[in-house]
Amino acid sequence: MKTPFIFRLILIVLTLFAGQLTLAQISIVSWNLQNLGQSKSPETLEQIADFVRDYDIVAIQEVVAGYGGTQAVAALSDILNRKGARWMYVVSDPTQSSAYKTERYAYFWKPFKVQLINKPFLEKFYALEIDREPFFADFKYNGKIFTLVNFHAITKKMQPETEIKYFKFLPDLYPTKNLIFLGDFNCPQTHSVFNPLKKMGYESAFQNQKTTLRQKCFNNDCLASEFDNFFYKSDKIRFLKAEVIHFYKKYEDVKLARKLSDHIPILMIFDLL
Repeated sequence: MKTPFIFRLILIVLTLFAGQLTLAQISIVSWNLQNLGQSKSPETLEQIADFVRDYDIVAIQEVVAGYGGTQAVAALSDILNRKGARWMYVVSDPTQSSAYKTERYAYFWKPFKVQLINKPFLEKFYALEIDREPFFADFKYNGKIFTLVNFHAITKKMQPETEIKYFKFLPDLYPTKNLIFLGDFNCPQTHSVFNPLKKMGYESAFQNQKTTLRQKCFNNDCLASEFDNFFYKSDKIRFLKAEVIHFYKKYEDVKLARKLSDHIPILMIFDLL
């Protein structure tokens, strides 16, 4: 028995609508790649690319500031472009920190999905208070603009809350921007330093999710600290999903996984309101 034409038409419309719903979302990966530079072999970069190739934007922390950092980013971009989709990238200037601590940030993105607008910049207003000042980048998606604030805090023993506390001033400093804070905060989202942002309507994508790798796994527990996260404005972002990418499970030994990084990548999927 043939399906009546009207039912076939309804099925086609519903299929197209479902496809539009699937496409109406953005996926962002944030990953501290631990000294992304000459220490990463071509094989390691190939493996990194395999773990992030399916997403729309990739934000990287801990790119080496000196020779080898921008070269590794360019090499990673080249590998991504050979894996089935076109990618673009941008690397920040070195942060205004001491020679030992200075780093760069990087963004990779698929231009068919999102478009970079304006010139990305390191936030200078609090450069004296924040050791590695965050890297701002404006992206457009479906006619709407959002701003990623890529950040790598000082280590836990140096009290990262002493610089994260200045984040509460950034929404007022950039009132027209839809800010999404992301990166390695070296601090759990439960810390009171995030309370001012939460009172403004910012929410964390993860709660009680560890994101750093141990030197050794204990009873199959390979994760140590809750450091990496996303913070988004709940009245401007439709949060859809957050998950961590357990890339280390692909390796027989966590020491092999740590050649990629001592952090695992985190993923957030969302739409703009």
